[in-house]
Amino acid sequence: MTDDASIYYDEDAQRSQIEDKTVAVLGYGSQGHAHAQNLADSGIDVRVGLKEGSSSREAAREDGLEVGTPKEVAAGADIVSVLVPDTIQPAVYEQIEEELEPGNTLQFAHGFNIHYNQIKPPEDVDVTMIAPKTPGHLLRRNYENDEGTPALLAVYQDATGEAKEEALAYGQAIGCTRAGVVETTFREETETDLFGEQAVLCGGIASLIKQGYETLVDAGYSPQMAYFECLNEMKLIVDLMYEDGLGGMWDSVSDTAEYGGLTQGDVVIDDHARENMEQVLEAVQDGTFAREWIAENQAGRPSYTQLRQAEKDHEIEAVGAELRALFAWAEEETEDEQEKVTADD
Repeated sequence: MTDDASIYYDEDAQRSQIEDKTVAVLGYGSQGHAHAQNLADSGIDVRVGLKEGSSSREAAREDGLEVGTPKEVAAGADIVSVLVPDTIQPAVYEQIEEELEPGNTLQFAHGFNIHYNQIKPPEDVDVTMIAPKTPGHLLRRNYENDEGTPALLAVYQDATGEAKEEALAYGQAIGCTRAGVVETTFREETETDLFGEQAVLCGGIASLIKQGYETLVDAGYSPQMAYFECLNEMKLIVDLMYEDGLGGMWDSVSDTAEYGGLTQGDVVIDDHARENMEQVLEAVQDGTFAREWIAENQAGRPSYTQLRQAEKDHEIEAVGAELRALFAWAEEETEDEQEKVTADD
């Protein structure tokens, strides 16, 4: 994305680009259920593609949607929105590839398999991306509340000459142009997304929290206090950043917190951390991470399973579970939990 990146809103999209077309949504998990329901409520002809025996089939039908296998729904579709997990997309694509006709569209919400050549579409179809920057249940909730969800738009292949216009119409139909759709590329979306997840959003923050917790506990402080200071209060700070940027966060915390953060933040996250981040980015850019992740799945996920279990076994998880059970809101099931869909098949 350049400094003059284009941002599109409702008035920039033409519903005529999609209103007479049939959309096949493959998958009914976090993104799939939200895309399908929002499209249907926007008056678009939608069919949901799920494997035989999928636990999501009943849910999709209860939501009033027509359901078939991926191959069946792709056969009659103009746009095939591939919203199953990255790891199974290539196998699902093999099932639908023969159903693609010239002028059809393959639509994605993440560019991994296109960028790393795990899916190689024919040259006579459009390949586009509308990637909402939120979990699916929030995409759905925002749509129902007449609110918008920001998204990214990218065109990898424009066989018809109208790929971008159709993608914008799709973005409008699921509620994203209400907030704004930012134009990017498959490469940029994929590489920045993977880097952000690994270095900051998931990997970086989780590691920072655990190391802060361990530092306090090893110094003799109670695990409960370490949990509150290094994990529980993280949400308060991130909420401030989300609402008004880093500057808004600094303005909202105490002067003591601001001075301490400004002077000591770079002591902890120093040039060595930056060098490590650059190594993470390089592994994303040159495909090392992609090859590793693909091989890990082909091997049955042995390292993934071990790492996942080790994370669950960390002391901070047990301490946190005990504390959260004591909080006043612990007995109340949140609306998010009620709405969250986890079956991404």
